[in-house]
Formats: sequence, C-alpha cells, structure tokens
Amino acid sequence: MKSSLFIFLLLSFQMTFGNDMVWSKTGHRTTGQVAQEHLTRKARKAIDKLLNGESLAKVSTFGDDIKADRNFKKFSAWHYVNFPADKKYTDVEPSKYGDLVVGIQECIKIVKDDNSSEADKAFYLKLLVHLVGDLHQPMHVGRLEDKGGNDIQVQWFKNGSNLHRVWDSHMIEDYGMGYTEIAASLPRLTKNQKKFIQEGTVLDWVEETQELANKVYDSVEVGEKLYYRYSYVWWGTVETQLQKGGLRLAKVLNDIFE
Repeated sequence: MKSSLFIFLLLSFQMTFGNDMVWSKTGHRTTGQVAQEHLTRKARKAIDKLLNGESLAKVSTFGDDIKADRNFKKFSAWHYVNFPADKKYTDVEPSKYGDLVVGIQECIKIVKDDNSSEADKAFYLKLLVHLVGDLHQPMHVGRLEDKGGNDIQVQWFKNGSNLHRVWDSHMIEDYGMGYTEIAASLPRLTKNQKKFIQEGTVLDWVEETQELANKVYDSVEVGEKLYYRYSYVWWGTVETQLQKGGLRLAKVLNDIFE
C-alpha cells in the first residue's frame, strides 16, 4: 500500500512539474559559483547577511526545491518565457501567469525595497539567483507550441528524451564534472570581455538567449539519435551560457546592493 502511494505521488509530481525543467543542479551551482567570485565587497557582505552565510551556489537550486510545495505553485511560470521565434518579448502580450522576465523584475524589486522584510528579501534573493540561471538556458526562452522543446522528442544515447532535457541536464551531467570543477575550467576572460557580457538589460539578455534558442531548435530533427558528437559541437555553448549567467547575476546583485 505504501509502495503504491509513493508511486502515485511520484507520478503526480512528474505530471505537475515535469515540463518545468531547468538547468540541472550542477548547472545552477556553476552559475552561482561564477557570480560569487564576481561580487563586490559590499554586495558580498549584504548577501552573506541575508543568506546566513550560505553561498550563491548553494541557494541556486532553491527555485526548483520549492516546486515540491504547492504553496509556491504560483512561481512555476516564472521559470521560462515562451514567444514566437520571429517576435521580440515586447511584441507579444505577457502571460497572465507571469514569466521569467516578470519573475526576475519582481525579485529585484522586492530585494531592493527597504520596506521588504528580511525574510522576503532572502526568499526572493534565492529565487532571483535561480531565475537568472534559467534565463541563460536557451530552451527557457523557447516556443510556446512545443513547451520550450519539451515536446520535441529525441533519443539521448538510445534513451528517450526531449530537446529541453538535453540542454537542461543531459550534456552537463554526462560531462562528469562538479560545479566547482566546471566553474574553474571556464574560459579566462579579460576585464573588458566581462564588462561587455554584463552590459544590457534583462530584455536584451532575453533576446540574445532567444536567438540562441532558434539555433538550438535547428540543431536536431524530431526523433534524432544524439550521441557524443552533439555534446562535442555544443559544449562550448553550454559553458558560455553558464559563464554569462554567472557574470550577469553578479552584475544584477552588485547593482542591487551598491
């Protein structure tokens, strides 16, 4: 009886949250680690106080962790934004449930507000860390008709999967490194290169990720069998997105706590 109940709950959880995939834990933690290394002294001190000493890498999976609690269901739509490939975010009517852009903007607003409680600031700070990571996973700025690649079925080393999951977790987890190892192995950038990456607004970054998402859509055929070559071709892009996410997260946080 207990076994049947567990299976039922597991299936219910997967049906409810299965399409809300995000960067794997390793991916999010890598982005958090990169951001941590680029905080100003003032931002680091304020964040350390709000998070009781927890690192950005540790709290980076918070947005996924709370999905198991239905009290936080309203935040589910904040993990992605879907709109047509030939449109800009500002060209379409926003979802009534909110989206990734709305979520990031709301988190920034609450964390910056002097009237917000310390508990709210900590909650939305952790959520912000997660969402900026999501913003740089190309399939989180995908198309509505296929749920950001979730409906594009492919095979990953002979196992059934989909395009979204390939980018969320398969390539990162199969790479076989922990988040500190990945962060340490990312390309060395000059000060000017980092500054260039950090330029722009959230909307600019959304458009950039959408442009990449369109290329990712073209990278596979429905039902295609993907093996080592796919990772070989695209791993550099994964690294770039993880690094951009971390640098831009640091910029957002440094601006909040300036």
